Amino acid sequence: MKLTRRCCFILLSVYLTTCPAFSQTPIQKSLVFVGTYTDKTDSKGIYAYEFDAATGKLTPKGLAAETSNPSWLVLHPNGKWAYAANESGKQSSISAFSIDAKSAKLTLLNQLPALGEDPCHLSFDKTGKFLFAANYTSGNVVVFPILPDGKLGEHTSSVKNAGALGPNKERQEAPHAHWIEPSVDGRSVYVADLGLDRVIRYSFDAAKGTLSPGPVLSNFSHQLLDLSAKLAPGTGPRHVVFSPRGGDMYVLGEIQSTVTAIHLIGLDDEVPTRFQTVSALPKGFSGRNEAAEIAVDPSGKFLYTSNRGADTIAVFNVQQKGGRLKLAANVPTGGKEPRHFAIDPTGRFLLAENQNSNSIVVFRIDSATGALSQVSTTEGIPSPVCLVFYPAD
Repeated sequence: MKLTRRCCFILLSVYLTTCPAFSQTPIQKSLVFVGTYTDKTDSKGIYAYEFDAATGKLTPKGLAAETSNPSWLVLHPNGKWAYAANESGKQSSISAFSIDAKSAKLTLLNQLPALGEDPCHLSFDKTGKFLFAANYTSGNVVVFPILPDGKLGEHTSSVKNAGALGPNKERQEAPHAHWIEPSVDGRSVYVADLGLDRVIRYSFDAAKGTLSPGPVLSNFSHQLLDLSAKLAPGTGPRHVVFSPRGGDMYVLGEIQSTVTAIHLIGLDDEVPTRFQTVSALPKGFSGRNEAAEIAVDPSGKFLYTSNRGADTIAVFNVQQKGGRLKLAANVPTGGKEPRHFAIDPTGRFLLAENQNSNSIVVFRIDSATGALSQVSTTEGIPSPVCLVFYPAD
């Protein structure tokens, strides 16, 4: 059979669009779980949404789990379990859930006392066998083992932060643990303490699940070394993010609305060195503000923070050699008190939760400049304060 040039073109076009090597990647949709405050609203707990990375829109999926004040959520790396910090003063707890992605529901596995007041941040160790919890009001951090069925076991460690307090008598009257994450090598754990103006480093025993002061290094005659990152007085460190390229951490100061860039030297003897502090506020702004969240995009080229008061997302360019920051813009969030935001799995969108205006605003991220442009707004979400993505199959 003789094929015309037109037929050949059509066959080639069909091949190029159907062959796996040339076909477009399917649009990825994500399940989104949103934590809320329930004590002063009509919220019942954690809500589920579907996020479409093609349109940048959220579609409600209903109540995922009824639970009290789930102010921070984390999803286990195995995709089976979710954990919530139930921030309720002396009655605070940590909850474990199983995830049913098809129904967008979370089923309670168990719930344990937080062993402190007002847990506000959770994370996992590098093995996925332990859950770290930072208790804000009581200023202590706790380690819970994760059992084979996803339930939380009895705690293996509880340490109260200690040190000289910051100068702000209203906010820094005591230690206030606000963030906890393991180091890159997993042998240490960092804790941002708002009351102490420090990012404290603890040694972590992954076999026992215990935290201890340290580290202890033989080349320093077995002396305890304080390798904490010390911030300027009154900074009030809230959250921290590590550079994707390694070697640097960026500390968000809630009280002074600043970002402090810190260089880490090595893994065994990280000596934190501050090399830059920049304001996250719009130029000329002089009103009340409390910085809230910080994140770096997957490329490592852009850093974002949120401002409660100015009600903006600050956009920074990250110098690829040296890691220095340059404030590029402050973008209004279209609501009040953006306590939290998250970047979607594709790295193309930023979702900001406006706690006091009950909304989530979706911004598209310009891959060349990091600039944000508003795409959609979802209203009627009571007091949203945390958001996590569960990628769809």
